[in-house]
Amino acid sequence: MEFFLGAFTAEWERRRAALLHDLSLGRRKPDDDEERRRGGVAATLVPVGAKTGSRLRGARSWRPGTGRAPFVAERPMRARFEGLAAGSQSAVVKMASFGGGSRLGAMINYVSRNGEVVVENERGDHLRGRDQLSAVGSEWDHLLKNRAASRDIGLFEISVTEGRRDGEEGIERARAIVRQGLGDRAFALAVTMRPDGSGFDIEGIAVLRSARGERLSADEKATAIVQRRLDDARSGVAGSASFRFTAYGNGTDYGSGRLRSLVEAHKGKVCDEQGREIGDRKRAGDLVQLEWRGQLHSRKPRDVMHLVLSARAGTDAPAFREAARDFLGTQFAGHRYVFSLHDAASDPKAEETGGKRPHVHVHAIIAMRSDAGDRIETTIPAFREWRLTMAEKARAHGINMEMTDRRDRASPPAYSKNQVRPMNMIGRTQHEGTSASAQRRYDTKRSDKDSFPRTPRSKAYARTAQQEWHSIGSSALLPTQKDFAGAQVIRFEAHPARAERKAVWQGQPSNSGPMTRPEFEAYERRVETALFQAARSLPPHEQDGFEEIAKAAREHVNVRREIVDMLEQRDRDAGDAPGRSLGVNEREDEKLRWNNAVERHGFAAAEVANRHLVEIEQSRGAISRAEADNQDPGNVTAMKQELEKQLIKTAELGASGNALIREVAEIDEDLKNALQAVGRERLKAERERSPSGSEANEVTGLSVGSAPNAALTRVGDDQNRDADGQNTGQMAGSSGDTTKSDPAKQHVPRLEELQREADEQRAGDHDDRDR
Repeated sequence: MEFFLGAFTAEWERRRAALLHDLSLGRRKPDDDEERRRGGVAATLVPVGAKTGSRLRGARSWRPGTGRAPFVAERPMRARFEGLAAGSQSAVVKMASFGGGSRLGAMINYVSRNGEVVVENERGDHLRGRDQLSAVGSEWDHLLKNRAASRDIGLFEISVTEGRRDGEEGIERARAIVRQGLGDRAFALAVTMRPDGSGFDIEGIAVLRSARGERLSADEKATAIVQRRLDDARSGVAGSASFRFTAYGNGTDYGSGRLRSLVEAHKGKVCDEQGREIGDRKRAGDLVQLEWRGQLHSRKPRDVMHLVLSARAGTDAPAFREAARDFLGTQFAGHRYVFSLHDAASDPKAEETGGKRPHVHVHAIIAMRSDAGDRIETTIPAFREWRLTMAEKARAHGINMEMTDRRDRASPPAYSKNQVRPMNMIGRTQHEGTSASAQRRYDTKRSDKDSFPRTPRSKAYARTAQQEWHSIGSSALLPTQKDFAGAQVIRFEAHPARAERKAVWQGQPSNSGPMTRPEFEAYERRVETALFQAARSLPPHEQDGFEEIAKAAREHVNVRREIVDMLEQRDRDAGDAPGRSLGVNEREDEKLRWNNAVERHGFAAAEVANRHLVEIEQSRGAISRAEADNQDPGNVTAMKQELEKQLIKTAELGASGNALIREVAEIDEDLKNALQAVGRERLKAERERSPSGSEANEVTGLSVGSAPNAALTRVGDDQNRDADGQNTGQMAGSSGDTTKSDPAKQHVPRLEELQREADEQRAGDHDDRDR
């Protein structure tokens, strides 16, 4: 059989015919086809020297049709954070919407501003005017399945001929009739009595899918089915009931709009299938959004997606266009797409209608399916890869941009387009929430209120991020970088579980009484940091108004400073000299002890040790207060367990080489016992791993009685050690830590047993000395 490729009018048809012909003749092997689909690269990117079949972190398959770029190593967290502290902007890649083939023309018209803005396709061709844009649909037609959206909501009318029924009786009768026809489906209805008393008319809206999964199509066939059910249920009953569907639609937006219209048309005299009154637009929206949403099982075609790439105001538009072009070409190789750039200078759309946004951004319409048949993955890891690639391409074109994670700064979650509605398009778009919870989410995001993760994995990530910000703040040379990093540390320290921390530069002012001097200084720093961040994020045309706000905030800070000065002066006048001198001497002694610790052990080691020791003392104080107040014994027990965990974590740090903790353990009996227990566990692990005595003797030096200035292998390891003792394998390996096979969480359940062993050992040593 011979193929005549000229008989096919489209290029893709000729390619497919040639491929099928080669396969039928055995000219192509499956491996060849797989290599073609994967863009001529190996199925898996395996580094040289790696074993076949091994799974490496970061190694992944790549196909041009999946929306995944070739393997790009993620920048280290510290490098990203240093870039952000230096003023880099975050990579913003938003999934705006999906659409079916029928929506392609409307989506392209939107991004091209009805042909007034130049649109570029994946081949680099510039499309201008409606004629060239309309040709895109025919080129993409073979990639679009053009599925219809599911029919979720149906509008219906029932004309009932019965005796006159007024008030509640008529509504109850109407609900019973609708249930006879629609079964267990959710619905809402309004009843209109006929003036002549011949009956009444029912107008309503219903969910088309039943609880058992049966979906009515809201067409003539479905009308006949419901009518037959009504006739069967009303056999032998005087009068008649005529049913018909009048319209149908997809999704909660359609349902909310139609139900609100029904409520307005009948002036709030609408009820649902349970007889609950739906008196206003808000109740109508809540019913659909909160109760009906889960019953719809709505589906929409996803043939194309609308992607938005954004940059902050003032970003060079031509450079951002080049970066967006490279991003789309790399990330969506093998796909059809078009994109256009919008900025305030060239956007023909008026500002009050949503155009001329103050920041530059790119709209891209991308076919979900490639010519090879692969579909784009739209998962959370895929979105992270997109931001990573976008940031890399932007830096290549001179734009300082970094991929960011919400956990990097304890940022709040984003709000979706269904949770808000635009209210003001002038400048930055102002929205309002569609519900009380949506409004709270919107306000939280706009105010950039801190939000903390809940899963163990995200908590570990956030702790690492906090340590990196703290390290950057300690080592930064420029004041702006130090302030930015310090502001991020303060965000993390605002977590409720850490609210009792009283570090001077990040202390929380008490609302129950006047501030102390350290609290005021910390408050002043926080205000200045917040003003600094706000000034960086505002567009130039809003800077004048911001200066007035900043001036008022600083005046408020000055008032508080005067109050603190006045209170200090009053205390000096009323206090006795011995008491004052005692307080001064105590502060001087504390400062001297800190300087000595830094001089002997280094700043990083002293700081991390001080942080752990302060946590222990705060936990002990909280336990004492709880016992004195006769609180719930369960709470006291939980607090004691938390103290035990902190002791183990601090002992792990001391066993890894922090000499300051080992010195404190000489006078702190609890910490000494925990340190001895950790040392025995490590010694036991070393003996099991290596029978020879050389390594075991090395670990013996971890006992408390060893030299105070024991070798501090790497100060950086102590500084980067997790606040909750969850060390990564790299940290454990670099510091000589042997707890990889016996992590800290395995010590916690055995703390009491280790305590008993320590007591027995001390008793035995005491008996030996007596003998």
